[in-house]
Amino acid sequence: MPVETPPGPDGVPVIGNALSLVRDPRGFYEEMSEYGDVVSYSVPLLDFCTVLHPDLVEQVLLHEQDAFDKFGFEELGGELASEGLLLTDGEQWRRQRTIVQDAFTLERIQGYGDAMARYADELVAGWEDGDEIALNREFSRLTLRVLTHSLFDLDLADEAAVVTEFADVLNDRGSLDGVSTFVPMWIPTPENRRYKRVLGEFRTFVEGLIDERRGRAAEYDDLLSLLLTAEDETGETMSETEVRDQMVTFLFAGHETTSLALTYTFLELAQRADVRDRLDAEHDAVLDGSTPGLTDLDDLSYTEQVIQESLRLYPPAFILFRTVREDVELGGYRIPEGTKLTLPQFHIHTDDRWYDDPETFDPDRWTGGFEESLPDYAYFPFGGGPRHCIGMRFAMLELKTVIPTVARQVDFELLSDPDPEFDMATTLRPSEDVRVRVEKR
Repeated sequence: MPVETPPGPDGVPVIGNALSLVRDPRGFYEEMSEYGDVVSYSVPLLDFCTVLHPDLVEQVLLHEQDAFDKFGFEELGGELASEGLLLTDGEQWRRQRTIVQDAFTLERIQGYGDAMARYADELVAGWEDGDEIALNREFSRLTLRVLTHSLFDLDLADEAAVVTEFADVLNDRGSLDGVSTFVPMWIPTPENRRYKRVLGEFRTFVEGLIDERRGRAAEYDDLLSLLLTAEDETGETMSETEVRDQMVTFLFAGHETTSLALTYTFLELAQRADVRDRLDAEHDAVLDGSTPGLTDLDDLSYTEQVIQESLRLYPPAFILFRTVREDVELGGYRIPEGTKLTLPQFHIHTDDRWYDDPETFDPDRWTGGFEESLPDYAYFPFGGGPRHCIGMRFAMLELKTVIPTVARQVDFELLSDPDPEFDMATTLRPSEDVRVRVEKR
Protein backbone atom coordinates (compact mmCIF):
# COMPACT_ATOMS: atom_id res chain seq x y z
CA MET A 1 0.00 0.00 0.00
CA PRO A 2 1.13 3.61 -0.43
CA VAL A 3 3.21 4.97 2.42
CA GLU A 4 3.19 8.50 3.71
CA THR A 5 6.26 10.59 2.99
CA PRO A 6 7.07 14.13 4.11
CA PRO A 7 4.95 16.87 2.56
CA GLY A 8 6.01 18.20 -0.82
CA PRO A 9 7.75 21.54 -1.22
CA ASP A 10 4.47 23.40 -1.10
CA GLY A 11 3.08 21.43 1.83
CA VAL A 12 0.95 19.07 -0.26
CA PRO A 13 0.67 15.62 1.36
CA VAL A 14 2.61 13.05 -0.65
CA ILE A 15 2.11 9.31 -1.00
CA GLY A 16 4.54 7.04 -2.77
CA ASN A 17 5.00 3.56 -4.22
CA ALA A 18 3.81 3.77 -7.82
CA LEU A 19 3.57 -0.03 -7.95
CA SER A 20 0.46 0.25 -5.78
CA LEU A 21 -1.13 2.43 -8.46
CA VAL A 22 -0.35 -0.21 -11.08
CA ARG A 23 -1.54 -3.16 -8.97
CA ASP A 24 -4.69 -1.64 -7.49
CA PRO A 25 -5.69 1.79 -8.84
CA ARG A 26 -8.93 1.92 -6.86
CA GLY A 27 -7.20 0.94 -3.66
CA PHE A 28 -4.48 3.50 -4.35
CA TYR A 29 -7.05 6.30 -4.58
CA GLU A 30 -8.86 5.07 -1.50
CA GLU A 31 -5.59 5.25 0.42
CA MET A 32 -4.85 8.63 -1.09
CA SER A 33 -8.16 10.06 0.10
CA GLU A 34 -7.10 9.47 3.71
CA TYR A 35 -4.53 12.26 3.33
CA GLY A 36 -7.02 14.92 2.25
CA ASP A 37 -8.48 16.37 -0.94
CA VAL A 38 -5.18 17.50 -2.47
CA VAL A 39 -2.50 14.79 -2.57
CA SER A 40 0.69 14.30 -4.58
CA TYR A 41 2.19 11.11 -5.96
CA SER A 42 4.80 10.09 -8.50
CA VAL A 43 5.08 7.60 -11.33
CA PRO A 44 8.17 7.06 -13.49
CA LEU A 45 9.14 10.35 -15.15
CA LEU A 46 6.17 12.33 -13.83
CA ASP A 47 4.93 13.97 -10.63
CA PHE A 48 1.17 14.24 -10.11
CA CYS A 49 -1.27 15.99 -7.83
CA THR A 50 -4.82 14.75 -7.50
CA VAL A 51 -7.87 16.67 -6.27
CA LEU A 52 -10.72 14.77 -4.66
CA HIS A 53 -13.29 17.45 -3.78
CA PRO A 54 -16.00 18.63 -6.18
CA ASP A 55 -15.33 22.29 -5.40
CA LEU A 56 -11.70 21.89 -6.45
CA VAL A 57 -12.72 20.06 -9.62
CA GLU A 58 -15.06 22.97 -10.40
CA GLN A 59 -12.21 25.40 -9.84
CA VAL A 60 -10.00 23.53 -12.31
CA LEU A 61 -12.61 22.85 -15.01
CA LEU A 62 -14.66 26.03 -14.79
CA HIS A 63 -13.67 29.00 -12.66
CA GLU A 64 -9.93 28.98 -13.38
CA GLN A 65 -9.85 26.80 -16.47
CA ASP A 66 -7.43 29.14 -18.28
CA ALA A 67 -4.77 28.28 -15.69
CA PHE A 68 -4.70 24.65 -16.87
CA ASP A 69 -3.74 22.93 -20.11
CA LYS A 70 -4.77 19.50 -21.29
CA PHE A 71 -2.36 16.69 -20.47
CA GLY A 72 -2.32 13.51 -22.45
CA PHE A 73 -0.38 10.69 -24.01
CA GLU A 74 1.95 13.04 -25.86
CA GLU A 75 3.72 13.83 -22.59
CA LEU A 76 5.32 10.37 -22.66
CA GLY A 77 6.54 10.83 -26.20
CA GLY A 78 3.50 9.15 -27.68
CA GLU A 79 1.64 10.15 -30.79
CA LEU A 80 -2.11 10.19 -30.91
CA ALA A 81 -4.09 13.18 -32.13
CA SER A 82 -2.27 16.19 -30.76
CA GLU A 83 -3.93 18.50 -33.31
CA GLY A 84 -7.42 17.23 -32.47
CA LEU A 85 -10.06 18.83 -30.29
CA LEU A 86 -9.34 16.55 -27.32
CA LEU A 87 -5.73 17.66 -26.82
CA THR A 88 -5.36 21.16 -28.27
CA ASP A 89 -5.36 24.24 -26.05
CA GLY A 90 -5.80 27.99 -26.20
CA GLU A 91 -6.79 29.74 -29.40
CA GLN A 92 -6.38 26.62 -31.54
CA TRP A 93 -8.85 24.73 -29.33
CA ARG A 94 -11.37 27.62 -29.33
CA ARG A 95 -11.17 27.85 -33.13
CA GLN A 96 -11.70 24.11 -33.53
CA ARG A 97 -14.50 23.97 -30.97
CA THR A 98 -16.39 26.73 -32.78
CA ILE A 99 -16.17 24.83 -36.06
CA VAL A 100 -16.96 21.37 -34.71
CA GLN A 101 -19.88 22.38 -32.48
CA ASP A 102 -21.94 23.13 -35.60
CA ALA A 103 -22.15 19.36 -36.13
CA PHE A 104 -23.61 18.88 -32.65
CA THR A 105 -26.50 21.29 -32.62
CA LEU A 106 -29.70 19.95 -31.06
CA GLU A 107 -31.47 19.91 -34.42
CA ARG A 108 -28.72 17.86 -36.08
CA ILE A 109 -28.42 15.42 -33.19
CA GLN A 110 -32.15 14.78 -33.11
CA GLY A 111 -31.93 13.77 -36.75
CA TYR A 112 -29.70 10.84 -35.85
CA GLY A 113 -32.27 9.10 -33.64
CA ASP A 114 -33.90 7.02 -36.38
CA ALA A 115 -30.57 5.54 -37.48
CA MET A 116 -29.66 4.75 -33.86
CA ALA A 117 -32.89 2.79 -33.38
CA ARG A 118 -32.67 1.07 -36.77
CA TYR A 119 -29.12 -0.15 -36.23
CA ALA A 120 -29.98 -1.35 -32.72
CA ASP A 121 -32.91 -3.32 -34.16
CA GLU A 122 -30.61 -4.86 -36.77
CA LEU A 123 -28.08 -5.82 -34.10
CA VAL A 124 -30.74 -7.64 -32.07
CA ALA A 125 -32.13 -9.30 -35.20
CA GLY A 126 -28.73 -10.87 -35.76
CA TRP A 127 -28.86 -12.69 -32.41
CA GLU A 128 -30.52 -16.05 -32.08
CA ASP A 129 -32.23 -17.24 -28.91
CA GLY A 130 -29.59 -18.95 -26.79
CA ASP A 131 -26.62 -17.24 -28.45
CA GLU A 132 -23.68 -16.51 -26.17
CA ILE A 133 -22.27 -13.07 -26.94
CA ALA A 134 -19.81 -10.55 -25.48
CA LEU A 135 -21.79 -7.39 -24.78
CA ASN A 136 -18.76 -5.11 -24.95
CA ARG A 137 -17.88 -6.34 -28.44
CA GLU A 138 -21.45 -6.31 -29.76
CA PHE A 139 -22.11 -2.80 -28.49
CA SER A 140 -18.78 -1.61 -29.87
CA ARG A 141 -19.87 -2.72 -33.34
CA LEU A 142 -23.19 -0.96 -32.89
CA THR A 143 -21.89 2.37 -31.63
CA LEU A 144 -19.16 2.50 -34.28
CA ARG A 145 -21.77 1.92 -36.97
CA VAL A 146 -24.01 4.64 -35.52
CA LEU A 147 -21.12 7.08 -35.26
CA THR A 148 -19.71 6.58 -38.73
CA HIS A 149 -23.13 6.80 -40.35
CA SER A 150 -24.33 9.81 -38.37
CA LEU A 151 -21.21 11.96 -38.36
CA PHE A 152 -19.32 10.80 -41.44
CA ASP A 153 -22.03 9.31 -43.71
CA LEU A 154 -19.98 6.13 -43.94
CA ASP A 155 -20.68 2.43 -43.53
CA LEU A 156 -17.35 0.87 -42.61
CA ALA A 157 -18.50 -2.78 -42.73
CA ASP A 158 -15.35 -4.95 -42.69
CA GLU A 159 -13.14 -1.90 -42.24
CA ALA A 160 -14.49 -1.47 -38.71
CA ALA A 161 -11.79 -3.89 -37.53
CA VAL A 162 -9.19 -1.18 -38.18
CA VAL A 163 -10.93 1.12 -35.70
CA THR A 164 -11.55 -1.50 -33.04
CA GLU A 165 -7.95 -2.76 -33.23
CA PHE A 166 -6.73 0.79 -32.71
CA ALA A 167 -9.07 1.19 -29.73
CA ASP A 168 -7.66 -2.02 -28.23
CA VAL A 169 -4.03 -1.07 -28.71
CA LEU A 170 -4.59 2.47 -27.42
CA ASN A 171 -6.18 1.09 -24.28
CA ASP A 172 -3.35 -1.42 -23.89
CA ARG A 173 -0.77 1.34 -24.19
CA GLY A 174 -2.58 3.53 -21.66
CA SER A 175 -3.44 0.82 -19.15
CA LEU A 176 -2.36 1.12 -15.51
CA ASP A 177 -2.15 -2.66 -15.48
CA GLY A 178 1.56 -2.60 -16.24
CA VAL A 179 4.60 -0.34 -16.26
CA SER A 180 4.69 -0.13 -20.07
CA THR A 181 2.38 2.87 -19.88
CA PHE A 182 5.17 4.87 -18.27
CA VAL A 183 7.89 3.81 -20.72
CA PRO A 184 8.67 6.63 -23.21
CA MET A 185 7.65 5.91 -26.78
CA TRP A 186 11.21 6.18 -28.10
CA ILE A 187 12.17 3.01 -26.23
CA PRO A 188 11.52 0.12 -28.67
CA THR A 189 9.54 -2.18 -26.40
CA PRO A 190 7.14 -4.69 -28.01
CA GLU A 191 4.20 -2.60 -26.73
CA ASN A 192 5.61 0.60 -28.22
CA ARG A 193 6.37 -1.03 -31.56
CA ARG A 194 2.87 -2.48 -31.77
CA TYR A 195 1.32 0.86 -30.87
CA LYS A 196 3.29 2.69 -33.58
CA ARG A 197 2.40 0.08 -36.19
CA VAL A 198 -1.32 0.11 -35.45
CA LEU A 199 -1.46 3.91 -35.14
CA GLY A 200 0.23 4.20 -38.54
CA GLU A 201 -2.30 1.82 -40.09
CA PHE A 202 -5.19 3.69 -38.49
CA ARG A 203 -3.92 7.07 -39.67
CA THR A 204 -3.47 5.73 -43.21
CA PHE A 205 -7.06 4.44 -43.09
CA VAL A 206 -8.39 7.81 -41.88
CA GLU A 207 -6.38 9.73 -44.47
CA GLY A 208 -7.90 7.48 -47.14
CA LEU A 209 -11.41 8.36 -45.95
CA ILE A 210 -10.54 12.05 -46.08
CA ASP A 211 -9.03 11.77 -49.57
CA GLU A 212 -12.19 10.05 -50.84
CA ARG A 213 -14.31 12.93 -49.56
CA ARG A 214 -12.03 15.81 -50.56
CA GLY A 215 -13.46 17.67 -53.53
CA ARG A 216 -16.93 16.22 -52.92
CA ALA A 217 -17.59 17.74 -49.50
CA ALA A 218 -20.36 19.98 -50.83
CA GLU A 219 -22.40 16.87 -51.65
CA TYR A 220 -22.62 15.90 -47.97
CA ASP A 221 -23.96 17.42 -44.77
CA ASP A 222 -21.95 15.75 -42.02
CA LEU A 223 -19.02 16.32 -39.68
CA LEU A 224 -16.35 15.21 -42.15
CA SER A 225 -17.49 17.67 -44.81
CA LEU A 226 -17.74 20.38 -42.16
CA LEU A 227 -14.14 19.70 -41.11
CA LEU A 228 -12.98 20.02 -44.70
CA THR A 229 -14.87 23.17 -45.63
CA ALA A 230 -15.66 25.28 -42.54
CA GLU A 231 -13.75 28.54 -42.23
CA ASP A 232 -12.86 30.41 -39.07
CA GLU A 233 -13.25 34.17 -38.63
CA THR A 234 -10.06 34.76 -40.64
CA GLY A 235 -11.27 32.68 -43.56
CA GLU A 236 -8.88 29.81 -42.83
CA THR A 237 -9.91 26.14 -42.94
CA MET A 238 -8.44 23.39 -40.77
CA SER A 239 -5.07 22.00 -41.78
CA GLU A 240 -4.83 18.46 -43.12
CA THR A 241 -3.31 17.32 -39.83
CA GLU A 242 -6.14 18.93 -37.85
CA VAL A 243 -8.79 17.24 -39.99
CA ARG A 244 -7.08 13.88 -39.63
CA ASP A 245 -6.68 14.25 -35.88
CA GLN A 246 -10.34 15.24 -35.44
CA MET A 247 -11.32 12.06 -37.28
CA VAL A 248 -8.97 9.96 -35.16
CA THR A 249 -10.37 11.52 -31.97
CA PHE A 250 -14.05 11.05 -32.85
CA LEU A 251 -13.67 7.55 -34.29
CA PHE A 252 -12.10 6.37 -31.04
CA ALA A 253 -13.80 8.39 -28.31
CA GLY A 254 -17.15 8.69 -30.05
CA HIS A 255 -17.88 4.97 -30.11
CA GLU A 256 -15.76 3.48 -27.31
CA THR A 257 -17.27 5.44 -24.42
CA THR A 258 -20.90 4.87 -25.43
CA SER A 259 -20.36 1.15 -26.04
CA LEU A 260 -18.93 0.84 -22.52
CA ALA A 261 -21.89 2.71 -21.04
CA LEU A 262 -24.27 0.28 -22.76
CA THR A 263 -22.22 -2.71 -21.62
CA TYR A 264 -22.23 -1.70 -17.97
CA THR A 265 -25.89 -0.75 -18.01
CA PHE A 266 -26.95 -4.18 -19.27
CA LEU A 267 -24.46 -5.84 -16.92
CA GLU A 268 -26.42 -4.32 -14.03
CA LEU A 269 -29.83 -4.98 -15.58
CA ALA A 270 -28.94 -8.67 -15.93
CA GLN A 271 -28.48 -8.81 -12.16
CA ARG A 272 -31.20 -6.46 -10.94
CA ALA A 273 -34.64 -7.91 -11.65
CA ASP A 274 -36.32 -5.09 -9.73
CA VAL A 275 -34.67 -2.42 -11.88
CA ARG A 276 -35.32 -4.36 -15.06
CA ASP A 277 -39.01 -4.81 -14.19
CA ARG A 278 -39.46 -1.06 -13.64
CA LEU A 279 -37.63 -0.31 -16.85
CA ASP A 280 -39.82 -2.73 -18.77
CA ALA A 281 -42.95 -1.21 -17.25
CA GLU A 282 -41.91 2.26 -18.37
CA HIS A 283 -41.11 1.06 -21.87
CA ASP A 284 -44.48 -0.72 -22.13
CA ALA A 285 -46.33 2.36 -20.96
CA VAL A 286 -44.47 4.89 -23.10
CA LEU A 287 -43.57 2.93 -26.21
CA ASP A 288 -46.34 0.29 -26.38
CA GLY A 289 -44.05 -2.07 -28.29
CA SER A 290 -42.75 0.50 -30.75
CA THR A 291 -39.26 1.83 -31.35
CA PRO A 292 -38.52 4.98 -29.32
CA GLY A 293 -38.81 8.24 -31.21
CA LEU A 294 -37.87 11.78 -30.29
CA THR A 295 -41.30 12.53 -28.86
CA ASP A 296 -40.96 9.58 -26.46
CA LEU A 297 -37.62 10.43 -24.89
CA ASP A 298 -38.82 13.03 -22.40
CA ASP A 299 -41.21 10.44 -20.94
CA LEU A 300 -38.47 7.85 -20.38
CA SER A 301 -37.56 9.30 -16.99
CA TYR A 302 -36.65 6.03 -15.28
CA THR A 303 -34.53 5.04 -18.27
CA GLU A 304 -32.60 8.27 -17.78
CA GLN A 305 -32.15 7.49 -14.07
CA VAL A 306 -30.72 4.08 -15.00
CA ILE A 307 -28.29 5.78 -17.38
CA GLN A 308 -27.26 8.32 -14.77
CA GLU A 309 -26.57 5.60 -12.24
CA SER A 310 -24.59 3.56 -14.74
CA LEU A 311 -22.44 6.58 -15.63
CA ARG A 312 -21.92 7.26 -11.93
CA LEU A 313 -20.63 3.79 -11.09
CA TYR A 314 -18.89 3.15 -14.41
CA PRO A 315 -17.79 6.45 -15.98
CA PRO A 316 -16.22 5.34 -19.29
CA ALA A 317 -13.84 8.33 -19.34
CA PHE A 318 -13.02 7.68 -15.71
CA ILE A 319 -10.33 10.29 -15.02
CA LEU A 320 -9.41 13.71 -16.41
CA PHE A 321 -5.89 15.09 -16.70
CA ARG A 322 -4.59 18.64 -16.69
CA THR A 323 -1.22 20.42 -16.54
CA VAL A 324 -0.86 23.52 -14.39
CA ARG A 325 -0.01 26.41 -16.71
CA GLU A 326 0.85 28.85 -13.92
CA ASP A 327 1.15 28.61 -10.15
CA VAL A 328 -2.30 28.17 -8.62
CA GLU A 329 -3.83 27.67 -5.18
CA LEU A 330 -5.97 24.57 -4.66
CA GLY A 331 -7.45 23.69 -1.30
CA GLY A 332 -4.98 25.88 0.56
CA TYR A 333 -1.90 24.56 -1.25
CA ARG A 334 0.22 26.26 -3.89
CA ILE A 335 0.46 24.01 -6.94
CA PRO A 336 3.51 24.92 -9.03
CA GLU A 337 3.49 25.50 -12.77
CA GLY A 338 4.03 22.28 -14.71
CA THR A 339 2.39 19.99 -12.14
CA LYS A 340 0.21 17.24 -13.62
CA LEU A 341 -3.30 17.09 -12.15
CA THR A 342 -5.71 14.17 -12.02
CA LEU A 343 -9.46 14.58 -11.52
CA PRO A 344 -10.81 11.06 -10.87
CA GLN A 345 -14.52 10.76 -11.62
CA PHE A 346 -14.48 7.07 -10.66
CA HIS A 347 -13.45 7.97 -7.10
CA ILE A 348 -15.49 11.14 -6.60
CA HIS A 349 -18.62 9.40 -7.95
CA THR A 350 -18.39 6.84 -5.14
CA ASP A 351 -17.39 9.13 -2.28
CA ASP A 352 -19.69 8.52 0.68
CA ARG A 353 -19.60 12.22 1.48
CA TRP A 354 -21.93 12.73 -1.48
CA TYR A 355 -23.62 9.35 -1.97
CA ASP A 356 -25.32 6.99 0.46
CA ASP A 357 -24.33 3.36 -0.10
CA PRO A 358 -22.15 4.53 -2.98
CA GLU A 359 -21.15 1.12 -4.34
CA THR A 360 -24.75 0.03 -4.89
CA PHE A 361 -26.48 0.42 -8.26
CA ASP A 362 -29.58 2.39 -7.30
CA PRO A 363 -31.35 4.44 -10.00
CA ASP A 364 -33.85 5.64 -7.37
CA ARG A 365 -31.21 7.91 -5.90
CA TRP A 366 -31.75 10.22 -8.91
CA THR A 367 -35.20 11.34 -7.75
CA GLY A 368 -36.68 13.94 -5.44
CA GLY A 369 -34.21 16.69 -6.23
CA PHE A 370 -31.19 14.56 -5.33
CA GLU A 371 -29.07 15.84 -8.22
CA GLU A 372 -29.78 19.45 -7.25
CA SER A 373 -28.56 18.67 -3.73
CA LEU A 374 -25.18 17.41 -4.94
CA PRO A 375 -22.17 19.68 -5.24
CA ASP A 376 -21.96 20.57 -8.93
CA TYR A 377 -18.90 18.45 -9.64
CA ALA A 378 -19.70 15.44 -7.49
CA TYR A 379 -21.05 13.97 -10.75
CA PHE A 380 -19.27 14.81 -14.00
CA PRO A 381 -19.20 11.82 -16.37
CA PHE A 382 -18.91 14.16 -19.37
CA GLY A 383 -16.32 16.47 -17.82
CA GLY A 384 -17.28 20.07 -17.25
CA GLY A 385 -16.64 23.72 -17.96
CA PRO A 386 -15.99 24.97 -21.49
CA ARG A 387 -14.24 21.70 -22.34
CA HIS A 388 -17.13 19.39 -21.43
CA CYS A 389 -17.64 16.53 -23.87
CA ILE A 390 -18.92 18.00 -27.13
CA GLY A 391 -20.69 14.72 -27.89
CA MET A 392 -22.68 14.62 -24.63
CA ARG A 393 -26.10 15.17 -26.22
CA PHE A 394 -25.28 12.71 -29.00
CA ALA A 395 -24.29 10.06 -26.43
CA MET A 396 -27.37 10.60 -24.27
CA LEU A 397 -29.67 10.37 -27.29
CA GLU A 398 -27.98 7.13 -28.31
CA LEU A 399 -28.25 5.63 -24.82
CA LYS A 400 -31.90 6.61 -24.40
CA THR A 401 -32.68 5.17 -27.83
CA VAL A 402 -30.65 1.96 -27.79
CA ILE A 403 -31.49 0.78 -24.26
CA PRO A 404 -35.28 0.58 -24.83
CA THR A 405 -34.80 -0.81 -28.34
CA VAL A 406 -32.68 -3.69 -27.07
CA ALA A 407 -34.45 -4.25 -23.74
CA ARG A 408 -37.93 -4.64 -25.24
CA GLN A 409 -36.72 -7.54 -27.41
CA VAL A 410 -34.26 -9.54 -25.29
CA ASP A 411 -33.20 -10.48 -21.80
CA PHE A 412 -29.63 -11.37 -20.93
CA GLU A 413 -28.45 -14.17 -18.64
CA LEU A 414 -25.08 -13.14 -17.26
CA LEU A 415 -22.39 -15.80 -17.82
CA SER A 416 -19.26 -13.92 -16.79
CA ASP A 417 -18.21 -12.40 -13.45
CA PRO A 418 -21.03 -10.25 -11.98
CA ASP A 419 -18.37 -8.08 -10.37
CA PRO A 420 -15.79 -7.81 -13.15
CA GLU A 421 -12.27 -6.55 -12.85
CA PHE A 422 -11.55 -3.33 -14.71
CA ASP A 423 -8.68 -2.32 -16.89
CA MET A 424 -8.16 1.33 -16.04
CA ALA A 425 -6.72 2.37 -19.37
CA THR A 426 -7.63 5.17 -21.75
CA THR A 427 -11.19 4.20 -20.88
CA LEU A 428 -12.68 2.13 -18.07
CA ARG A 429 -12.99 -1.17 -19.91
CA PRO A 430 -13.67 -4.64 -18.47
CA SER A 431 -10.56 -6.79 -18.13
CA GLU A 432 -12.50 -9.73 -19.57
CA ASP A 433 -15.46 -9.84 -21.94
CA VAL A 434 -18.89 -9.32 -20.37
CA ARG A 435 -20.50 -12.54 -21.60
CA VAL A 436 -24.25 -13.18 -21.65
CA ARG A 437 -26.75 -15.64 -23.10
CA VAL A 438 -29.45 -14.08 -25.27
CA GLU A 439 -33.07 -14.82 -24.35
CA LYS A 440 -35.39 -13.56 -27.05
CA ARG A 441 -38.79 -12.30 -25.92
